[in-house]
Amino acid sequence: MEKDERDRLEAKPGKKNNVKDFSTGYDGPLIKAEGKELLQRNVDRLAKLQDLLYAHDRYAVLVVFQAMDAAGKDGTIKHVFSGINPQGCQVCAFKQPSDEELDHDYLWRIVRQLPERGRIGVFNRSHYEDVLVVKVHPEIIAGNKLPGIFDVKDVTKDFWSERYRQINDFERYLTETGTIVIKFFLNVSEKEQEKRFVARLNDPAKNWKFSSSDLKERELWSEYMQAYSDMLSETSTDYAPWYVIPADEKWYMRYAVSQILVERIERLPIHYPEITEEKQKVIEQAKEELAKLIG
Repeated sequence: MEKDERDRLEAKPGKKNNVKDFSTGYDGPLIKAEGKELLQRNVDRLAKLQDLLYAHDRYAVLVVFQAMDAAGKDGTIKHVFSGINPQGCQVCAFKQPSDEELDHDYLWRIVRQLPERGRIGVFNRSHYEDVLVVKVHPEIIAGNKLPGIFDVKDVTKDFWSERYRQINDFERYLTETGTIVIKFFLNVSEKEQEKRFVARLNDPAKNWKFSSSDLKERELWSEYMQAYSDMLSETSTDYAPWYVIPADEKWYMRYAVSQILVERIERLPIHYPEITEEKQKVIEQAKEELAKLIG
């Protein structure tokens, strides 16, 4: 991916980032067939990089996906990570918090799902739900048993500023202790979302994906776009930037995600463990003994 293209996809740290300033479609030089070919190439590269990540055993990679309904999170995860050894990758889809989770801070359930060193963790939705859905529906906060929050009027601008800071501090801590955070906002247009909802309703195999709440949330599109814009502005950092991926063309979305992942992981100083002279002698001896058994 050319630097100019990658720069267009990155929400600039420390700047105001408005969702409407990012494209939902793709009009570049790549064609669909090329994009699919490059995706497969990146799938193979990711498999090798994960093997290297596991052997090095010093870093973990956390990949975060956020998007409106029907943007393509599930399909992107399925295609991009299809080549990785299941033992080296873990996917967590976050739903509404359980009663147990609500008895802890909002990051508690996130920490429990963080990837181990050597593994790639994928979050389908994440801690960012607590500055997205919850921001659009602040009444949820009143039921979260937080000190000093008893009603919607208690959820002030300062509350959100503190929550953004907490998330940034959390991701800085992860980065400094070896978990690389790579965040994707799949930017689907309102018109394309409508088309995909219709497709779900008309395809019996996809009916299960549809919920009446999807339409209710769609009515709050402008509120969600403001929440996403605030998220991009407040939590895209030098150590954990947001990438805003055009999602109307699924083939390009999947390619772009895979390319950024490969580029980010390849920047890590990871390598296979060096074989010591003593270990090499053991290997040579094992070869000789095995040769005798076979011979």
